[in-house]
Amino acid sequence: MSQNGFSIKHIEGKSRVGTLKTSRGIINTPAFMPVGTAGTVKAMLPENLRTIGADVLLCNTYHLMLRPGEEIVNKLGGLNKFMNWKGPILTDSGGFQVMSLANLRTISEEGVIFKSHVDGKKFSLSPETSISIQKKLQSTIIMSFDECTPYPIDKSEAEKSMKLSLRWGKRSKNSFGRNSDSLLFGIQQGSMFKDLRKSSAIGLTDIGFDGYALGGLAVGETQEKMFEVIDFSIDLFPYNRPRYLMGVGKPSDIVGAVLRGVDMFDCVIPTRSGRNGQAFVEEGTINLKNAKYKNDDLALDPTCNCYCCNNYSKGYLSHLVRSNEILGSILVTWHNLSFYLNLMKDIRSKIAEGTFTDFAKKF
Repeated sequence: MSQNGFSIKHIEGKSRVGTLKTSRGIINTPAFMPVGTAGTVKAMLPENLRTIGADVLLCNTYHLMLRPGEEIVNKLGGLNKFMNWKGPILTDSGGFQVMSLANLRTISEEGVIFKSHVDGKKFSLSPETSISIQKKLQSTIIMSFDECTPYPIDKSEAEKSMKLSLRWGKRSKNSFGRNSDSLLFGIQQGSMFKDLRKSSAIGLTDIGFDGYALGGLAVGETQEKMFEVIDFSIDLFPYNRPRYLMGVGKPSDIVGAVLRGVDMFDCVIPTRSGRNGQAFVEEGTINLKNAKYKNDDLALDPTCNCYCCNNYSKGYLSHLVRSNEILGSILVTWHNLSFYLNLMKDIRSKIAEGTFTDFAKKF
């Protein structure tokens, strides 16, 4: 095990299988992190998440600081005890959510002043307050505070945004200090511009982080453009640190990114799709609201061994979804997360066997 907790076990091309050792357990990489925005993965019990293979969850600093507030979470024992999850938790810094507020925020060198989407109350978020909040949440992996650069954007604005994120990254590291219970990840920005991405990676490496994230992707660009940015960005990061592609994505996005050397992912797609009656299967997706499934007595996916597929037919699931029954959201979400986590398990085994490149081309 390397000093920083990340150890690479198998390599095929740029793809890696590794383990990230944290104070709350080991994360097997490549890893998918189910998203628990407000301290809960919607429609899932924590013990079921562990059963289907989740090593780590993602929670959201912005939403938790608004409701119920980091002081309450801290008083009630930190996020792990609060939400009854015993494994690692990564918290994002709040930068992406603040960016998405657009007309409700003001950015300065100090940080961001914004109005809550809940009640309009004014808040401020800076590198120092973001790190402080994440520490009070008792997060296992803390993200540095950055400005998520929007897309499309002209180069001069992208450079200004990237340099601000670097200065905020340095302040985040200083605020983080020495902390044996948590890891700190830096976030690369620079939009679609190769030289800006390179400057960002060099600056972040000089600061020194436990892991490195590719930020400012999956914000409206094509998959081809995203892969292009990953291709020229990935080798800019220290080889012996985990690389995290934020907010990605569809199964094909994940397979393509692992092929290019990414180790960690998060996305709301499997849970959001589950609540909307869309299920992931080997052939793609199926919409259970479609009337053609009303009389279907087969499982969602005959190759899947999850609780949903072992016990319920597409006909029953279609009935639940079309009737807006809560159980429909639970079962389809359960299946979708199982599909994603099984995909990660397959990816890890195929890299270890040396067959992942062929698998990725066919996927």
